[in-house]
Amino acid sequence: MQEPMLILVIFSVVLVGIILAFGIGTFAKGGEFNKKNANKIMRLRIIAQFAAVILILILIGSRT
Repeated sequence: MQEPMLILVIFSVVLVGIILAFGIGTFAKGGEFNKKNANKIMRLRIIAQFAAVILILILIGSRT
């Protein structure tokens, strides 16, 4: 059970990084797309980050 969970944790952390990089990129570029979607992108990052933290805690809890 631990190995699939580890893969899921790694995937979720990478997903958070991708969303963060995309959000920073759109912020740096500016423009109409950023004005319309900046809050949505960062909200999505917060949700993904929350899920990643929960998965990490579950993984740590299952190893003890």
